[in-house]
Amino acid sequence: MREFLMVLLTAAIVTYLATPLVRRLALAVGAMTAVRDRDVHSVPIPRMGGVGMLLGFAAAVLLGSRLPYLGQLFSSTPAIYGVLAGAAIITLLGAVDDLHDLDWLTKLAGQVLAGGVMAFFGVRLLQLPILGVTVLPEPVMVMLTILVVVISTNAVNFIDGLDGLAAGVVLIAASAFFAWTYLVSRAFDPPNVFHQATFISAALIGVCLGFLPHNFHPARLFMGDAGALLLGLLLAASTISMTGSVDPHSSLASASAATAILLPVLIPLAVMALPFLDVVLAVLRRTRRGQLPWKPDRGHLHHRLLDIGHSHRGAVVLLYLWSGLIALGAVSFAYLPVWTSVVGIVLLLALALALTWQPSRPAALRGRR
Repeated sequence: MREFLMVLLTAAIVTYLATPLVRRLALAVGAMTAVRDRDVHSVPIPRMGGVGMLLGFAAAVLLGSRLPYLGQLFSSTPAIYGVLAGAAIITLLGAVDDLHDLDWLTKLAGQVLAGGVMAFFGVRLLQLPILGVTVLPEPVMVMLTILVVVISTNAVNFIDGLDGLAAGVVLIAASAFFAWTYLVSRAFDPPNVFHQATFISAALIGVCLGFLPHNFHPARLFMGDAGALLLGLLLAASTISMTGSVDPHSSLASASAATAILLPVLIPLAVMALPFLDVVLAVLRRTRRGQLPWKPDRGHLHHRLLDIGHSHRGAVVLLYLWSGLIALGAVSFAYLPVWTSVVGIVLLLALALALTWQPSRPAALRGRR
């Protein structure tokens, strides 16, 4: 755990220190987020904060490669270097988009390239924990790996609509996934908590912690596509690395046999449930109107909370609560008796529902700031 904490703190400190420099760069090159009808900010804000996040993740990789135990991950496989290469590609793509607003096809091609590079270095689905263990032909698994990367990057990009929202939701998701992977890897034969999924999750937690002070409302810098795509790729890399590594028939200390079979499928879905839900709702909403699925609008979950009457910070914190309810609730099944997890989830669900329909500001103040 000590080495993971060192990785987390390194990613957080480097990201925190690099972000003001990236803000100056964004101002110098004109990477600004103009005020649009669907936006909630009232003045142009510099973006491209993902460059600072990439520096934080790169510093975590450099440190990890020098540590006694985590260093074994780097000597045994180039997978984490592949994640770093994919992260650099996706951040460059996002930074260019922050400057020049690339078309959707170019962005999709860049996401596929980043996912393909990771798969080439060994970060790919090897098997699926469905009906026991399902192994598909390697080309199919590589295609599924790239698909997960594309969906995850776009999902995080979709929810990046309020100050601190995307970074906070990913922080919660990465924390939940770190807790699960650390627990499960102790049950490996032989036990080995130094798994690449746990390393990526720890670095991702640090990156988000380092960026949030600059991005929480009122934000001084937006992460832009450079940051949203990077966070989505790192979240995908950690889940891909772990999915298929778990023997669904292995018993966890406090999980029933049925729960142990479901967790390898449930938890990767749960940690990204909120971004995925926003994507699905957006696609359904836009296609029903006869619009292209990727055409921006003002109908995301955070927009709806603002329209209900929640303040900017109130809407963000409420979505943190929903994200934690889903992700941490799923992970609790691995730690606690089933009945305890169910009771806790029901209580938190009641709280989340009550807070959702109790706006933090009066109706007269609703709408754009």
